[in-house]
Amino acid sequence: MGYFSPKQHDNGSYLIQSSYSFVDESNRIVCPTNDNRVLMLKATDEEGNVLPEFEKVLDIDIKAAAEAALGKTLDQNLLSVVFDYEGNLWFATGGFRIYPDRKQQGTFGYVSRAAIDKILNGEDVDLSDAVFVYELEPGEGAENGIAASKEGAVILTNLKCYLLQADNGVKKVWETSYKSVGAKESEEGDETTGGGLAWGGGCSPSLTKDLVMFTDNQDPVNLIAVDMKTGEQVASMPVIDELPEDTQVSVENSAIVYDDGEGTVSTIVCNWFGAGSAKLGEADNDSSIQSYENIYDVGWLRQGNKMIAPGIERVDTVKTEDGYEMKSIWCRSDLSDTSMMKLSTATGYIYGYVQDMETGMWQYIMLDFETGETAFTMDISDKPGYNNMAIGMYAGNSGNALYCPTSYLELLRLQDRFVYLPEMPYRKVDLDQAMRNVLSQEKFAADGDQGDVEGWLNTITIENVHPNTTVAIRMKGISGETGSLKLYAYGTDGTLKEVPAEKWHIQTEDGETTDTLSEDVLYEIHMTVEDGGDFDLSETEKEIKISAVLGI
Repeated sequence: MGYFSPKQHDNGSYLIQSSYSFVDESNRIVCPTNDNRVLMLKATDEEGNVLPEFEKVLDIDIKAAAEAALGKTLDQNLLSVVFDYEGNLWFATGGFRIYPDRKQQGTFGYVSRAAIDKILNGEDVDLSDAVFVYELEPGEGAENGIAASKEGAVILTNLKCYLLQADNGVKKVWETSYKSVGAKESEEGDETTGGGLAWGGGCSPSLTKDLVMFTDNQDPVNLIAVDMKTGEQVASMPVIDELPEDTQVSVENSAIVYDDGEGTVSTIVCNWFGAGSAKLGEADNDSSIQSYENIYDVGWLRQGNKMIAPGIERVDTVKTEDGYEMKSIWCRSDLSDTSMMKLSTATGYIYGYVQDMETGMWQYIMLDFETGETAFTMDISDKPGYNNMAIGMYAGNSGNALYCPTSYLELLRLQDRFVYLPEMPYRKVDLDQAMRNVLSQEKFAADGDQGDVEGWLNTITIENVHPNTTVAIRMKGISGETGSLKLYAYGTDGTLKEVPAEKWHIQTEDGETTDTLSEDVLYEIHMTVEDGGDFDLSETEKEIKISAVLGI
């Protein structure tokens, strides 16, 4: 639909550093480059239409501006950028292997929101009044992305974790040191040929309202929880330490962190030892350059996940009267994940992309968040090129779309055909208009004030329908007596109403009805909807939209 080519549009030979690029609220792509600049690319027009060729609206040489403000030459290059809650653009120098004893000069800082706004308005800006930096001791630098919260920007270097605020200069709120055994490499006789990516903690910090979560790089690796306001370490424990003897652990990706709002913070950490190229240890390597050949082990590129050490664990940090305590909920020592797993709170599943070590088959995988057990796998291909090569997965907000790029230059999409038309099986329902999300008990009660919610809220749009159309919705995880279940659907007034018994029923895939339901069986709810009737949320003729949920 649209694109930007440095060579074609900017006459440049630089690379976009994709790992730490992001899209802002105005559909501008904000991206660091391998020649120490940060670009902003306008991707859509004022109506939201994608531009065939993205427009470069901002171009700042971050390293040059930081050196001018610091009055020193920087040995480290630009690594990552992020906006804070005030719109200031924070940056950090470093790479994926910063050795303290090499004494490279690094820094972090920000470009002010006011200056960015002026540049976007076409005004000239004196960067000496707009770029603010914090001088690091030589040998210290960032090895990960930056996280932002209402409290400020959180940056993890190879030696410390910082909370920083923009106050006409970089204000250090706190710094917290942590320990590391240093760079981890494969040893002679190992099946892996690579190693870890970071010298320090390889896990970009993940934030809750009260805590900063990251891992160190000790042996064993520890998950650390730090108080957001004070920087005090409030809890820690070893993770992924239930592996075969001599299996190394290196957590290199942001941990999945879920705060349930009731005092429990769940963290999912994944081992990534083996992914890093052995070249990262070379003194002249610029590990800020984010290319496959520069960062990743060639053995992994060619041979897949057997070159990555296994290990995925869920740890809960629980708030108590005396502070916080950590406990392991489950650990999988049989999976080697490289896809940067995603948690969907809409479905309760953790989604990943892995390789079956026996068959070599690359496949989507779904893990139950509560138990860690495999809920579903779907084979994709056994060809080496279907390695997704560390590119993050993306989960759509519909509860029914999962995307994964692969090194074959293909973007894979997985969707569940959980809805169909039993009277017109030849007609496929558009899955992009089929959503499946959790309806909270509070919302269920507020909108209908009847009983308890059971199952997902299914919202479906179907075009070119008959005056009366039967829609079949597949679902698992429901149990109990059939007679105790009721089906509720939203009306045009925004409230939930009970669907009359003659308008719906529940059956198995084979069409059988039963008095008792089992959560392991796939059932179908058949609901008949009248075009323009009480439960049709679409005003378009010959189109129905329903939003229905089971209740007890």
